[in-house]
Amino acid sequence: MQKRIAVITGTRAEYGLLHRVFLELQKQPSLSPELVVTGAHLAPEYGETVREIEADGLPISARLPILKFGSGQVATAHTAAYAMEQFTGLFSGHRPDAVLVLGDRYEIFAAASAAAMLGIPVIHISGGDVTLGAADDWYRHCITKMASLHFPSCAEYARRLVRMGEDPARVHNVGGLGDENIRKMPRMPLEEIAESIGFSLDAPYALVTFHPETAGAASPLAQMEQLLAAMEQMQNMRWIITKANADAGGEGLNARLERWCEGRENAILVASLGVKRYLSAMEKAAMVVGNSSSGVVETPTFGVPAVNIGQRQAGRILCGNVLCCPAEESAILAAMQKAVSPEFTAAAHRTVSPYNGGDTACRIAAITAKALEDPAFAAPKGFYDGPVPDSL
Repeated sequence: MQKRIAVITGTRAEYGLLHRVFLELQKQPSLSPELVVTGAHLAPEYGETVREIEADGLPISARLPILKFGSGQVATAHTAAYAMEQFTGLFSGHRPDAVLVLGDRYEIFAAASAAAMLGIPVIHISGGDVTLGAADDWYRHCITKMASLHFPSCAEYARRLVRMGEDPARVHNVGGLGDENIRKMPRMPLEEIAESIGFSLDAPYALVTFHPETAGAASPLAQMEQLLAAMEQMQNMRWIITKANADAGGEGLNARLERWCEGRENAILVASLGVKRYLSAMEKAAMVVGNSSSGVVETPTFGVPAVNIGQRQAGRILCGNVLCCPAEESAILAAMQKAVSPEFTAAAHRTVSPYNGGDTACRIAAITAKALEDPAFAAPKGFYDGPVPDSL
Protein backbone atom coordinates (compact mmCIF):
# COMPACT_ATOMS: atom_id res chain seq x y z
CA MET A 1 0.00 0.00 0.00
CA GLN A 2 1.10 3.59 -0.62
CA LYS A 3 2.31 5.54 2.39
CA ARG A 4 0.25 8.67 3.01
CA ILE A 5 2.19 11.84 3.79
CA ALA A 6 0.42 14.96 5.04
CA VAL A 7 2.27 17.99 3.64
CA ILE A 8 1.50 21.15 5.64
CA THR A 9 1.57 24.69 4.25
CA GLY A 10 0.49 27.90 5.97
CA THR A 11 2.17 30.75 4.07
CA ARG A 12 2.94 31.93 0.55
CA ALA A 13 6.72 31.66 1.03
CA GLU A 14 6.56 28.15 2.39
CA TYR A 15 4.25 26.95 -0.38
CA GLY A 16 6.64 28.36 -2.96
CA LEU A 17 9.32 26.08 -1.55
CA LEU A 18 7.09 23.03 -1.04
CA HIS A 19 5.41 23.05 -4.45
CA ARG A 20 8.22 21.24 -6.23
CA VAL A 21 8.59 18.79 -3.33
CA PHE A 22 4.92 17.88 -3.52
CA LEU A 23 5.18 17.17 -7.25
CA GLU A 24 8.22 14.96 -6.68
CA LEU A 25 6.47 13.07 -3.88
CA GLN A 26 3.61 12.38 -6.30
CA LYS A 27 6.10 10.70 -8.65
CA GLN A 28 7.15 8.16 -6.01
CA PRO A 29 5.10 4.96 -6.57
CA SER A 30 5.12 4.12 -2.86
CA LEU A 31 3.92 7.53 -1.66
CA SER A 32 0.60 9.37 -1.62
CA PRO A 33 1.12 13.03 -0.58
CA GLU A 34 -1.87 14.96 0.79
CA LEU A 35 -1.74 18.75 0.97
CA VAL A 36 -3.10 20.39 4.12
CA VAL A 37 -3.63 24.16 3.80
CA THR A 38 -3.90 26.43 6.83
CA GLY A 39 -2.89 29.81 8.27
CA ALA A 40 -2.48 32.89 6.08
CA HIS A 41 -3.40 30.94 2.94
CA LEU A 42 -7.04 31.00 4.03
CA ALA A 43 -7.16 34.61 5.31
CA PRO A 44 -8.38 37.42 2.99
CA GLU A 45 -6.30 40.00 4.89
CA TYR A 46 -3.14 38.12 3.85
CA GLY A 47 -4.12 37.69 0.22
CA GLU A 48 -6.03 34.40 0.53
CA THR A 49 -3.12 32.72 -1.23
CA VAL A 50 -4.89 29.37 -1.32
CA ARG A 51 -6.02 30.61 -4.73
CA GLU A 52 -2.43 30.29 -5.97
CA ILE A 53 -2.46 26.63 -4.90
CA GLU A 54 -5.78 26.09 -6.64
CA ALA A 55 -4.46 27.78 -9.80
CA ASP A 56 -1.48 25.39 -9.77
CA GLY A 57 -3.89 22.48 -9.79
CA LEU A 58 -2.55 20.80 -6.67
CA PRO A 59 -5.21 18.72 -4.86
CA ILE A 60 -6.02 20.06 -1.40
CA SER A 61 -6.93 17.31 1.05
CA ALA A 62 -7.88 19.56 3.97
CA ARG A 63 -8.29 23.25 4.82
CA LEU A 64 -7.83 24.29 8.44
CA PRO A 65 -8.68 27.97 9.13
CA ILE A 66 -6.95 29.02 12.35
CA LEU A 67 -6.55 32.83 12.25
CA LYS A 68 -9.51 33.95 14.36
CA PHE A 69 -7.91 35.42 17.47
CA GLY A 70 -6.51 38.69 16.12
CA SER A 71 -2.95 39.97 16.44
CA GLY A 72 -0.38 40.09 19.23
CA GLN A 73 1.49 37.64 21.47
CA VAL A 74 -1.57 36.40 23.34
CA ALA A 75 -3.46 35.93 20.08
CA THR A 76 -0.52 33.98 18.63
CA ALA A 77 -0.50 31.68 21.66
CA HIS A 78 -4.24 31.07 21.28
CA THR A 79 -3.78 30.48 17.54
CA ALA A 80 -1.03 27.92 18.10
CA ALA A 81 -3.12 26.09 20.69
CA TYR A 82 -6.17 26.12 18.42
CA ALA A 83 -4.07 24.97 15.45
CA MET A 84 -2.72 22.06 17.48
CA GLU A 85 -6.28 21.07 18.36
CA GLN A 86 -7.32 21.22 14.70
CA PHE A 87 -4.33 19.18 13.52
CA THR A 88 -4.91 16.64 16.28
CA GLY A 89 -8.47 16.16 15.06
CA LEU A 90 -7.34 15.84 11.45
CA PHE A 91 -4.49 13.40 12.11
CA SER A 92 -6.43 11.21 14.55
CA GLY A 93 -9.44 10.98 12.26
CA HIS A 94 -7.48 10.48 9.06
CA ARG A 95 -4.12 9.20 10.27
CA PRO A 96 -1.22 9.69 7.82
CA ASP A 97 1.95 7.59 7.82
CA ALA A 98 4.08 10.73 8.18
CA VAL A 99 3.73 14.51 8.38
CA LEU A 100 6.08 16.69 6.32
CA VAL A 101 6.69 20.28 7.42
CA LEU A 102 9.03 23.05 6.34
CA GLY A 103 10.60 25.75 8.44
CA ASP A 104 9.73 27.30 11.71
CA ARG A 105 6.40 29.08 12.05
CA TYR A 106 4.00 28.64 14.97
CA GLU A 107 1.37 26.83 12.89
CA ILE A 108 4.07 24.43 11.67
CA PHE A 109 5.17 23.94 15.29
CA ALA A 110 1.53 23.13 16.13
CA ALA A 111 1.23 20.61 13.30
CA ALA A 112 4.49 18.88 14.26
CA SER A 113 3.50 18.81 17.92
CA ALA A 114 0.14 17.19 17.15
CA ALA A 115 1.80 14.58 14.93
CA ALA A 116 4.54 13.79 17.46
CA MET A 117 2.07 13.37 20.32
CA LEU A 118 0.04 10.98 18.18
CA GLY A 119 3.14 8.93 17.37
CA ILE A 120 3.19 9.98 13.70
CA PRO A 121 6.72 10.47 12.27
CA VAL A 122 7.61 14.06 11.41
CA ILE A 123 9.79 14.94 8.41
CA HIS A 124 11.39 18.38 8.66
CA ILE A 125 12.81 20.56 5.88
CA SER A 126 15.12 23.49 6.72
CA GLY A 127 16.10 22.64 10.25
CA GLY A 128 19.38 23.73 11.81
CA ASP A 129 19.08 27.44 10.92
CA VAL A 130 19.43 30.13 13.56
CA THR A 131 17.30 33.30 13.57
CA LEU A 132 17.84 35.08 16.86
CA GLY A 133 15.40 37.91 16.12
CA ALA A 134 12.31 35.74 15.81
CA ALA A 135 10.41 33.27 17.95
CA ASP A 136 10.69 31.06 14.88
CA ASP A 137 14.15 30.16 16.19
CA TRP A 138 12.88 28.06 19.08
CA TYR A 139 9.88 26.77 17.11
CA ARG A 140 12.38 25.40 14.59
CA HIS A 141 14.60 23.72 17.19
CA CYS A 142 11.56 22.17 18.90
CA ILE A 143 10.44 20.74 15.57
CA THR A 144 13.94 19.30 15.12
CA LYS A 145 13.61 17.32 18.34
CA MET A 146 10.22 16.00 17.24
CA ALA A 147 11.34 15.05 13.73
CA SER A 148 12.57 11.64 12.58
CA LEU A 149 14.02 12.77 9.24
CA HIS A 150 15.81 16.01 8.43
CA PHE A 151 16.55 17.93 5.23
CA PRO A 152 18.71 20.96 6.14
CA SER A 153 19.65 23.40 3.41
CA CYS A 154 23.44 23.44 3.76
CA ALA A 155 26.35 21.66 5.40
CA GLU A 156 26.68 24.03 8.34
CA TYR A 157 23.04 23.51 9.33
CA ALA A 158 23.34 19.73 8.87
CA ARG A 159 26.27 19.63 11.29
CA ARG A 160 24.31 21.72 13.80
CA LEU A 161 21.48 19.17 13.75
CA VAL A 162 23.92 16.39 14.61
CA ARG A 163 25.34 18.48 17.44
CA MET A 164 21.74 18.78 18.69
CA GLY A 165 21.64 14.99 19.03
CA GLU A 166 20.14 13.96 15.70
CA ASP A 167 21.35 10.70 14.14
CA PRO A 168 23.60 11.52 11.13
CA ALA A 169 21.87 8.72 9.20
CA ARG A 170 18.65 10.70 9.45
CA VAL A 171 20.20 14.06 8.42
CA HIS A 172 20.48 14.70 4.68
CA ASN A 173 22.13 17.87 3.36
CA VAL A 174 20.16 18.33 0.14
CA GLY A 175 20.56 22.08 -0.41
CA GLY A 176 17.96 24.84 -0.39
CA LEU A 177 14.63 24.62 -2.18
CA GLY A 178 14.75 28.35 -2.89
CA ASP A 179 18.06 27.93 -4.66
CA GLU A 180 16.62 25.06 -6.70
CA ASN A 181 13.56 27.14 -7.65
CA ILE A 182 15.82 29.88 -8.95
CA ARG A 183 17.90 27.45 -10.98
CA LYS A 184 14.97 25.53 -12.47
CA MET A 185 11.90 27.77 -12.63
CA PRO A 186 11.25 29.72 -15.87
CA ARG A 187 10.99 33.39 -15.01
CA MET A 188 8.84 36.21 -16.30
CA PRO A 189 10.11 39.06 -18.51
CA LEU A 190 10.18 42.48 -16.87
CA GLU A 191 7.31 43.73 -19.04
CA GLU A 192 5.12 40.81 -17.96
CA ILE A 193 5.85 41.44 -14.29
CA ALA A 194 4.92 45.11 -14.67
CA GLU A 195 1.72 44.33 -16.52
CA SER A 196 0.67 41.66 -14.01
CA ILE A 197 0.88 44.05 -11.04
CA GLY A 198 -0.17 47.22 -12.89
CA PHE A 199 3.02 49.07 -12.00
CA SER A 200 5.63 50.60 -14.26
CA LEU A 201 9.13 49.15 -13.93
CA ASP A 202 10.83 51.50 -16.39
CA ALA A 203 13.23 52.68 -13.65
CA PRO A 204 15.36 50.88 -11.04
CA TYR A 205 13.22 49.24 -8.38
CA ALA A 206 13.67 47.53 -5.01
CA LEU A 207 11.76 44.53 -3.70
CA VAL A 208 10.74 45.15 -0.08
CA THR A 209 9.41 42.76 2.56
CA PHE A 210 9.42 43.60 6.26
CA HIS A 211 8.04 41.25 8.93
CA PRO A 212 7.71 41.84 12.69
CA GLU A 213 10.63 40.89 14.92
CA THR A 214 8.97 38.45 17.31
CA ALA A 215 11.85 38.03 19.74
CA GLY A 216 13.10 40.89 21.88
CA ALA A 217 11.47 44.21 22.70
CA ALA A 218 11.66 45.95 19.32
CA SER A 219 8.50 47.71 18.13
CA PRO A 220 7.67 46.54 14.59
CA LEU A 221 5.82 49.77 13.79
CA ALA A 222 8.68 51.92 15.04
CA GLN A 223 11.11 49.92 12.89
CA MET A 224 8.77 50.27 9.91
CA GLU A 225 8.71 54.06 10.33
CA GLN A 226 12.51 54.14 10.18
CA LEU A 227 12.48 52.07 6.98
CA LEU A 228 9.83 54.23 5.31
CA ALA A 229 11.68 57.40 6.23
CA ALA A 230 14.83 56.03 4.58
CA MET A 231 12.90 54.92 1.50
CA GLU A 232 11.47 58.42 1.07
CA GLN A 233 15.00 59.74 0.60
CA MET A 234 15.76 57.34 -2.28
CA GLN A 235 13.82 59.51 -4.71
CA ASN A 236 14.91 57.76 -7.91
CA MET A 237 13.92 54.30 -6.70
CA ARG A 238 10.65 52.49 -7.34
CA TRP A 239 9.30 50.14 -4.66
CA ILE A 240 7.52 46.79 -4.97
CA ILE A 241 6.40 46.00 -1.41
CA THR A 242 4.91 42.68 -0.32
CA LYS A 243 2.79 42.55 2.81
CA ALA A 244 4.05 41.31 6.16
CA ASN A 245 3.14 37.80 7.30
CA ALA A 246 0.67 36.69 9.96
CA ASP A 247 3.09 37.08 12.88
CA ALA A 248 2.11 39.19 15.88
CA GLY A 249 2.16 42.81 14.67
CA GLY A 250 1.82 41.97 10.99
CA GLU A 251 -1.63 43.50 10.65
CA GLY A 252 -0.39 46.83 11.97
CA LEU A 253 2.55 46.86 9.55
CA ASN A 254 0.27 46.15 6.60
CA ALA A 255 -2.14 48.92 7.57
CA ARG A 256 0.77 51.38 7.76
CA LEU A 257 2.09 50.24 4.38
CA GLU A 258 -1.32 50.74 2.80
CA ARG A 259 -1.42 54.33 4.04
CA TRP A 260 2.16 55.00 2.92
CA CYS A 261 1.63 53.65 -0.59
CA GLU A 262 -1.64 55.53 -1.07
CA GLY A 263 -1.15 58.18 -3.76
CA ARG A 264 2.51 57.34 -4.39
CA GLU A 265 3.28 56.73 -8.03
CA ASN A 266 6.64 55.10 -7.27
CA ALA A 267 5.36 52.41 -4.86
CA ILE A 268 2.95 49.50 -4.92
CA LEU A 269 1.84 47.15 -2.14
CA VAL A 270 0.83 43.59 -3.01
CA ALA A 271 -0.40 40.88 -0.66
CA SER A 272 1.55 38.18 -2.49
CA LEU A 273 3.50 38.00 -5.73
CA GLY A 274 3.50 34.20 -5.88
CA VAL A 275 6.78 32.33 -6.16
CA LYS A 276 7.32 32.69 -9.92
CA ARG A 277 6.60 36.41 -10.02
CA TYR A 278 8.49 37.03 -6.77
CA LEU A 279 11.66 35.34 -7.99
CA SER A 280 11.33 37.00 -11.40
CA ALA A 281 11.08 40.39 -9.70
CA MET A 282 14.01 39.56 -7.41
CA GLU A 283 16.26 38.67 -10.33
CA LYS A 284 15.80 42.09 -11.94
CA ALA A 285 15.68 44.21 -8.78
CA ALA A 286 18.31 46.82 -8.01
CA MET A 287 18.21 45.51 -4.45
CA VAL A 288 16.11 43.50 -1.99
CA VAL A 289 15.29 45.31 1.27
CA GLY A 290 13.76 44.22 4.57
CA ASN A 291 14.11 41.29 6.94
CA SER A 292 12.63 38.33 5.09
CA SER A 293 14.59 35.08 4.94
CA SER A 294 14.54 35.34 1.14
CA GLY A 295 16.70 38.44 1.43
CA VAL A 296 19.58 36.43 2.88
CA VAL A 297 18.86 32.90 1.59
CA GLU A 298 17.74 33.37 -2.02
CA THR A 299 19.43 36.60 -3.15
CA PRO A 300 22.91 34.99 -3.13
CA THR A 301 21.88 32.68 -5.98
CA PHE A 302 21.02 35.70 -8.11
CA GLY A 303 23.89 37.81 -6.80
CA VAL A 304 21.41 40.62 -6.13
CA PRO A 305 22.35 43.22 -3.49
CA ALA A 306 20.33 42.84 -0.29
CA VAL A 307 19.84 45.09 2.73
CA ASN A 308 18.96 43.07 5.84
CA ILE A 309 17.43 45.22 8.58
CA GLY A 310 17.42 44.50 12.29
CA GLN A 311 17.78 41.20 14.12
CA ARG A 312 15.09 38.96 12.61
CA GLN A 313 17.63 36.99 10.52
CA ALA A 314 20.53 37.25 12.98
CA GLY A 315 22.40 33.95 13.10
CA ARG A 316 21.85 32.87 9.49
CA ILE A 317 24.74 32.44 7.05
CA LEU A 318 25.33 35.81 5.39
CA CYS A 319 26.89 35.99 1.94
CA GLY A 320 28.87 38.83 0.41
CA ASN A 321 25.83 40.33 -1.34
CA VAL A 322 24.08 41.08 1.98
CA LEU A 323 24.48 44.32 3.95
CA CYS A 324 23.20 44.27 7.54
CA CYS A 325 22.10 47.37 9.42
CA PRO A 326 20.08 48.32 12.50
CA ALA A 327 16.49 49.48 12.06
CA GLU A 328 17.48 53.15 12.10
CA GLU A 329 16.77 55.61 9.31
CA SER A 330 20.34 56.79 8.76
CA ALA A 331 21.77 53.26 8.82
CA ILE A 332 19.12 51.91 6.44
CA LEU A 333 19.64 54.80 4.02
CA ALA A 334 23.42 54.34 4.05
CA ALA A 335 23.06 50.59 3.44
CA MET A 336 20.63 51.11 0.54
CA GLN A 337 22.87 53.73 -1.06
CA LYS A 338 25.84 51.38 -0.80
CA ALA A 339 23.79 48.44 -2.12
CA VAL A 340 22.96 50.20 -5.40
CA SER A 341 26.47 51.56 -5.94
CA PRO A 342 28.22 50.15 -9.02
CA GLU A 343 31.06 48.78 -6.91
CA PHE A 344 28.85 46.82 -4.51
CA THR A 345 26.51 45.65 -7.27
CA ALA A 346 29.48 44.19 -9.13
CA ALA A 347 30.76 42.49 -5.98
CA ALA A 348 27.28 41.09 -5.21
CA HIS A 349 27.09 39.48 -8.65
CA ARG A 350 30.17 37.41 -7.78
CA THR A 351 28.49 35.83 -4.73
CA VAL A 352 28.43 32.03 -4.53
CA SER A 353 25.43 30.56 -2.70
CA PRO A 354 26.04 27.86 -0.05
CA TYR A 355 22.57 26.39 -0.69
CA ASN A 356 23.10 24.61 -4.02
CA GLY A 357 22.39 20.95 -3.37
CA GLY A 358 21.49 19.88 -6.89
CA ASP A 359 18.11 18.19 -7.39
CA THR A 360 16.87 19.09 -3.92
CA ALA A 361 13.16 18.27 -4.22
CA CYS A 362 13.80 15.01 -6.06
CA ARG A 363 16.29 13.91 -3.41
CA ILE A 364 13.85 14.77 -0.60
CA ALA A 365 11.16 12.64 -2.24
CA ALA A 366 13.46 9.68 -2.92
CA ILE A 367 15.00 9.66 0.58
CA THR A 368 11.55 10.00 2.15
CA ALA A 369 10.20 7.04 0.16
CA LYS A 370 13.14 4.88 1.19
CA ALA A 371 12.85 5.91 4.87
CA LEU A 372 9.18 5.00 5.01
CA GLU A 373 9.97 1.51 3.76
CA ASP A 374 11.90 0.85 6.98
CA PRO A 375 9.63 -0.65 9.69
CA ALA A 376 11.85 0.97 12.33
CA PHE A 377 11.30 4.49 10.95
CA ALA A 378 8.34 5.16 13.28
CA ALA A 379 10.16 3.84 16.37
CA PRO A 380 10.97 6.32 19.17
CA LYS A 381 14.11 8.37 18.53
CA GLY A 382 17.32 8.01 20.41
CA PHE A 383 19.80 10.79 21.18
CA TYR A 384 22.97 10.74 19.10
CA ASP A 385 25.98 11.72 21.17
CA GLY A 386 28.82 10.88 18.80
CA PRO A 387 31.09 12.83 16.46
CA VAL A 388 29.89 14.89 13.51
CA PRO A 389 30.76 12.97 10.33
CA ASP A 390 33.02 14.72 7.83
CA SER A 391 30.57 13.78 5.06
CA LEU A 392 28.11 16.38 6.35
